[in-house]
Amino acid sequence: MYGGGAANSNSLFGGGGFMPSQSTAVPESSGISNSKGRSAHSLLPLTVKQIMDAAQASDDKSNFAINGVEVTTVRLVGRMLGKVERVTDVAFTLDDGTGKIDVNRWENESSDTKEMADVNNGNYVIVNGGLKGFQGKRHVVAYSVRRVMNFNDITHHFLHCIHVHLEHTTPKSQMNANTATPHHANQVPFPNNQATTFSASANAAGDDVSNLVMSVFHHPSVINLEHGVTMEYVLDCLKLPEDVVRKVILYHVEQGNIYNTIDDFHYKSAMNG
Repeated sequence: MYGGGAANSNSLFGGGGFMPSQSTAVPESSGISNSKGRSAHSLLPLTVKQIMDAAQASDDKSNFAINGVEVTTVRLVGRMLGKVERVTDVAFTLDDGTGKIDVNRWENESSDTKEMADVNNGNYVIVNGGLKGFQGKRHVVAYSVRRVMNFNDITHHFLHCIHVHLEHTTPKSQMNANTATPHHANQVPFPNNQATTFSASANAAGDDVSNLVMSVFHHPSVINLEHGVTMEYVLDCLKLPEDVVRKVILYHVEQGNIYNTIDDFHYKSAMNG
């Protein structure tokens, strides 16, 4: 559904959002790690599955933590389903391929009403809002709901979900050690050493590896390459075992998500056109 069929998996990310802003530090008394420089008030790009798997941040059942970071404000990208317009608000379900979550958008101003009139069932939307919990059920109270006009936004969102997840779970020393890794001279490298983000996935497993492989094919530095990239390029970016990457690529070829271009060694995502 999103970027090469990754949404069909039961993985952490489910597919390929935006970088969260910096804000004030979390007080030490909160018990939530802030080693990566983000606080509970940062806007975090997430998937529905990450939200559903989030731990309780404290005895307050309305607070959640993901990768040790308290989460209150989130960005989700997915398909709008079951839109219901009421007198003062609009309710709908967001499906991002990893799961579904209820969303509520209050219409306090005429601009809110106009915003919600622009989106309908079946549209892909970008939702910014507050993560809430009530009676064991998690939902989002939206601050804004914007229709996706450029479908690259979907891929970019999932890429940023992966980036932030790795940033929070990978030791800084490991990230720095990977920056010196060279790339093949005949390939286009990830700009600004972004390949090191993906090389931090050495401990990933199962469907998460599938998503990381597809994220290489959907990266801005790769997505428009006429002849795609080689398996060696993917291996160089991810630093994963060759047999694992080969298996994932051949699987996506069989599924029609990846195809060969100029020869049997160059691959391109079907999403890239």
